Amino acid sequence: MRKYRLYIVLGVIAIISSCQKVINIDLNSVNPAIIIVGNINDQPGPYSVILSQTVNFSDPNTFPPIDGAFVTIADNAGTTDTLVETTKAGTYNTTKLIGVPGRTYTLTVNANGKTYQSVSTMPQPIKFDTLYIYAHLSFFSKGGPPDTVYTPLVEFQDPGNSMNYFRYIETMNDTLLTNVMTSDDQFSSGKMVYYPIRSEGHTVLVGDSIKVEMQCIDKGTYQYLSTLGEASGSTNVTPSNPVSNISNNALGYFSAHTSRYKVAKIQ
Repeated sequence: MRKYRLYIVLGVIAIISSCQKVINIDLNSVNPAIIIVGNINDQPGPYSVILSQTVNFSDPNTFPPIDGAFVTIADNAGTTDTLVETTKAGTYNTTKLIGVPGRTYTLTVNANGKTYQSVSTMPQPIKFDTLYIYAHLSFFSKGGPPDTVYTPLVEFQDPGNSMNYFRYIETMNDTLLTNVMTSDDQFSSGKMVYYPIRSEGHTVLVGDSIKVEMQCIDKGTYQYLSTLGEASGSTNVTPSNPVSNISNNALGYFSAHTSRYKVAKIQ
């Protein structure tokens, strides 16, 4: 079975990230596959669904948008929203849907003669208590005294009422970072959670401003993002295509989640 370049998937996750890992693959041409990235949260809309498609290995590393699709999101409260394509090709926005914790949302995409569907339930929000900046010494500097290293640290109380899944998104000085960071409470249910934010590829310095979004996500989104983290090199697991929660062999994911934000400045 032929494979397309894995980082095609990695280039468009949520907020459109660019994590990449090169692996040995078949370089022959393959039929394009659709990439769907949809997000809805409990903050004011509109919410977006982004459609694009894969390219062959020898083609430029860009992902052609898919326009002219028919996209809807329906909730279990009886609202169906037909999304409107924006001036940015391949991006479709809601017009009336509201993100409410506890509701289940069904995404349906009709594109290129095929239908794709995904279901995601928005969890209840968990309070984002504090964003700390942890200063510690690094003994990996070459020569001279050890450097001071700054690590953002998320703190919150896990409610301990059910299995919970989380995603963390970091912005540094208005630049959205692409690290894929997720966790669950399998070993921290009912406890205080301290999660370090990995600013991989970026050095956090005095004067920098750090913004962290903590999302409460459902299990299907967590499974996709955690396997995406593995594929992008966050672990030593052999890379493979992330497990999408969208039907009909689509790539990407659809997530209904809550969002909470904290900002801290390195002093």
